[in-house]
Amino acid sequence: MNSKVDAVPSRQKLATDWLPSNFDLRDTWFAVAHANHVSARPIKRVMHARQCYLWRENGTPVAAEFHPLHMAAMKSEYSEFTAGSGYFPVAERYGYVWVWYGNPANATLDLLPQIPFLPRDGSSIPAYMRTTVRFDGCSPLSVENLLDLTHADFLHGEVVGGEGEAESDEVEYSHTSETLTRTRIVTHKPVSPVMRWVGGVRAKYQDFRSTLHVHLRSNLCISYPRFRPGFDIPNVQPFVPSGKYRSRVNQIFNLQAAPLPFRHIMPRMAYVVGPQDNSVVRPQTPVYLSDNAPRDLHSRFDGPGARYRLLMKKLWERQQNGDFSYAGDADPGADIAALLGMDRALE
Repeated sequence: MNSKVDAVPSRQKLATDWLPSNFDLRDTWFAVAHANHVSARPIKRVMHARQCYLWRENGTPVAAEFHPLHMAAMKSEYSEFTAGSGYFPVAERYGYVWVWYGNPANATLDLLPQIPFLPRDGSSIPAYMRTTVRFDGCSPLSVENLLDLTHADFLHGEVVGGEGEAESDEVEYSHTSETLTRTRIVTHKPVSPVMRWVGGVRAKYQDFRSTLHVHLRSNLCISYPRFRPGFDIPNVQPFVPSGKYRSRVNQIFNLQAAPLPFRHIMPRMAYVVGPQDNSVVRPQTPVYLSDNAPRDLHSRFDGPGARYRLLMKKLWERQQNGDFSYAGDADPGADIAALLGMDRALE
């Protein structure tokens, strides 16, 4: 991974180069559904406004362009996304059913993201650690919202920290052509009410380290927050784009290291945090998608978001020129445990 911390690009460059409405990046795996939601009964999901039906046959997940009862009648409508077969490449891993979006000939399990804190077969993930939240905004804006975690201090204070300034607050980031990793390190931060009263952390202050690893093509966000005193709250947030103004997030937590009450309550907080984020994302989306939007104002915490925009634009330009390959520095399936700051000895 590239460990260099890049400077924030100039405001003029960001203002003139950002065209997010064009971003429909292909040849990637989308975590379209929780695996325990896929049964013999078909369910419908959407990727970039393209419908996908999911069901199981003899326990194995199937993904198709049409409902199984209509497949034969719709044969003439099968698209390039299934190479005319009607069926998408599909995989089951980490508690998700993944569907390949792009040229089926390029689909390989090696391009599935690695999520080191979740079991590969997903069998031991409790249902209460899985949540689903829908956003009335485009996926890239939601990703930028996560990259700038400072918004959480005033929008989600009851979850990630109370009011009051910390002693220090630093943001670092690195990137490849396909991923961006942001780490925020905060010392002497006020403990949040939910961690104090439900998590059992009686200290007034704690240190906080939060790493977010973003897969650019799929908007998959792998988050690893660590609180000391306290515990880790690893989770995955795949922002699957349903359309230009809609995305779906099937979030999974791994809270085995947390106290028992906190394990059950923290995932439910997604239904508090999600609407809070949506209240901000919804009105911003039309401006965010406008080619004539006013220039952004930036702070020292905005480097990761600025780099994210430039990396997304480069990917889009490559794909517009017919290049859907993964560059030599890209390995979506690489082990990212050390990058996230995980301590294997404590697992």
